Amino acid sequence: MDGISYLNTFLAVHSPQLLLSGVPEHFWPTLSKKLKDQIFDAGLTFQLVQIDYEGEEKKPYDPLWSVIATADIRRNDSSHIYLVDHAWTFKANNIKGSLRNVPGLLNRMCNLMQINEEDTEDQIEEVCKKVWKFANTYAVANEEVAVEDRVPVWYVMDELGSGIIHSDTPNFRAVPFIYVPEQMTYTLIFPVENVDEGDTVTRNYAEGHFEDSKQRDAMLIPWRQYDNFYDDFNQTEPSANYFLEGHIVESLPDLDSLQNTQIPSRKLKVFSEYDFINRHLTAPEFEVVNNEDEADILWYIRHFRTYRELSTSSPHKFVNQFPFEFIITIKDLLAIVARRVTDNNKHSKFDHHPAWLPTTFNMKTELPNLVACFMQRQKEGLDNHWICKPYNLARGLDTYITDNLDFLCRLPLSGPKIAQKYLEDPVLFQRPDIGRVKFDIRYVVLLKSVSPTEVYIYQNFFLRFSNKPFSLDTFEDYEKHFTVMNYTEGTTLYRLLCEDFKNEWRLQYPEYNWEDIEKDIFKMFSELFTAATAKEAPCGIAKSPQSRALYAADIMLRWQDSNGEKSIQPSLLELNWMPDCQRACQYYPDFYNDIFSVLFLNKEVNTCVKV
Repeated sequence: MDGISYLNTFLAVHSPQLLLSGVPEHFWPTLSKKLKDQIFDAGLTFQLVQIDYEGEEKKPYDPLWSVIATADIRRNDSSHIYLVDHAWTFKANNIKGSLRNVPGLLNRMCNLMQINEEDTEDQIEEVCKKVWKFANTYAVANEEVAVEDRVPVWYVMDELGSGIIHSDTPNFRAVPFIYVPEQMTYTLIFPVENVDEGDTVTRNYAEGHFEDSKQRDAMLIPWRQYDNFYDDFNQTEPSANYFLEGHIVESLPDLDSLQNTQIPSRKLKVFSEYDFINRHLTAPEFEVVNNEDEADILWYIRHFRTYRELSTSSPHKFVNQFPFEFIITIKDLLAIVARRVTDNNKHSKFDHHPAWLPTTFNMKTELPNLVACFMQRQKEGLDNHWICKPYNLARGLDTYITDNLDFLCRLPLSGPKIAQKYLEDPVLFQRPDIGRVKFDIRYVVLLKSVSPTEVYIYQNFFLRFSNKPFSLDTFEDYEKHFTVMNYTEGTTLYRLLCEDFKNEWRLQYPEYNWEDIEKDIFKMFSELFTAATAKEAPCGIAKSPQSRALYAADIMLRWQDSNGEKSIQPSLLELNWMPDCQRACQYYPDFYNDIFSVLFLNKEVNTCVKV
C-alpha cells in the first residue's frame, strides 16, 4: 500500500480519536508514517536527565527526572510528533499481581521511581505507593465493548515519557492513542508552544476546565505543594442544574389528566420486558400480554421519560418508573438527597448526618473537601480507608479501596466517582469453616406514590457474603472485601435464606434483637424517601399517579459507639434501578404476585410492610 493510500486508510479509522484528543491535523501524516514504519525517534530530539538536588532535602512532590530538548522545536513543524511506549499497563486492582508476575517489571519500576528497598515485598509496597505520581489513564468508550472491558486502564509511560514534568503553562501535550490495526496503545507527544534547544519539556498533568480552581489544585497534590489541607469540608447541596447535568430531559405528567386515575376492577393486562415477570406473575388478577397498546401496566427495563405524553394519551395506563427517580439510583445524587435528613447524633466534625449515610464526597466536584477530610482524619489518627465507586456502575466494577491520597487525587481522571468512607468496623457473620466475614443485605423497596409518599418494603431480604475472613488489609483481595460473588466465574457463592439468617443471628448476636435492627432499617428507608420527595423535580422524585416502582437497596451493618456502649447502625450503600430479581423468584415463587398486588391492587400482603 503506498503512502497516500495508507494515510487515507489510517485517517478513516483514527481521525475521530485524533479529533477527540485534540491532536492538530498537520501532525496526522507524520503520525501515520511513524506508526506504519514503527519509528520511535524521540531519543533524537529529547534527553532524559536525572535531577540532582545537591544535598538539599527533596520534598515528596519534587520531580525525579526532567526531559530536555536537544533541538529547536517549532509547534507548526509537522515532523514534531512522537510515539512514546508504555512501560506498564495495568488495572488499579491488580498492581501487586503485575509486579510479581511480569518479568523485569518490578526492577524497571524501582529504577524509574528511585526505590532503594532490598526486600521484594518492600519494593512492591513502595511501587504501590508511588505509582500514582507516574500513572495515566484511558478507557475504551465503545458501546460495542462489554462493560467489564470499558473499566479504565492505567499505564506508566516509558522513562522518557514519565520524565516530562508538570507545568501550568506547558509547551507540550501528551495524549494516549490506540493504534487499531495492532491494538496497541501509545502516548503521542507534540508541541503546543515553540521550544528551543536546552529548554525543559513540560506538560499539563490536569488538563480541562475547572469551575473551582481548588479542584485542579487537589488533583495536582502528587506533584506540588497544596495549601488547603485544613479547610472546612462541609458540603452544600448543588443547584437544580447539577441534578439535570448529563441526563436526558424527562417530561412531567399532566396531573389534570390524571385526576380520575383508578385501577380497573377487571383483570389487569401486563406488558413486561422482564422475562421473570412473564414467567412468575401468576396471580389470577393479572394477564401477561405481548402488546403494549392493550396493556394496563407497562413494565419496562429501559428508561421511560415521556410521562406527559403517557398521561394525555393513555391516562388509564400504569408504568413502572417515576419521573426523576434517578436522584436516588445514581450514587452522587443519592448522597446529596440523603444529606437532607438531619439527626442529633453529630458529636464531631467527622460525624456526618444522617448516621446511616457513610461520609461521601463527589470526586468530580468535592475533591478539595475529600482531601481536607482525609488530612484532618489522618492528623487525628483515624482510619482513612475510602471506597471509590463510579456514579452509575454496579457489580463492583471500577471500584477501589485505598488510603493513598495520591491515588484519590488521580481517580477523577478516570471518570466521575464518589469516595465513601470505608466501613472499617462492619458487623460480621460467622460462616461455617471460613470464619467471620463481611455481608450485605438487599431489601426490595416499593414506591407506590409520591405526594402522598407511600413506601413498602418486601420483608424477605437477600444476603450476600464475602468468601474470606475480614481484616483491614490486602484490599486488592476481592473475596475478602466485597460481597457480590455471583458475577465471577468459579467463585463460591454462599446462599442463606433470610429466615435461616435470623435464626443464626439469634445465636451469634443474642444481645441484639433483629426486630429492633430492622425497625432502624425501615426508619432509614422512610427518611430517605421523605427527603427524595420533599423537593420539586429535578431535585426530587415527581408526583405521577400513573407510576409505581421497584428498587433494590443494598445496606451493611456497622458497629457504633454510643456513649460508651456499642450499638448497631445500618448503613445505606446504594439504591439500584431495575435490579435483577431472579433469586427472589427462585426463593419465593409468589414474589411478583405479592409485589403487583401491593402496587396495583391496593392489597395488603404479609410479605410487604409499609414504612
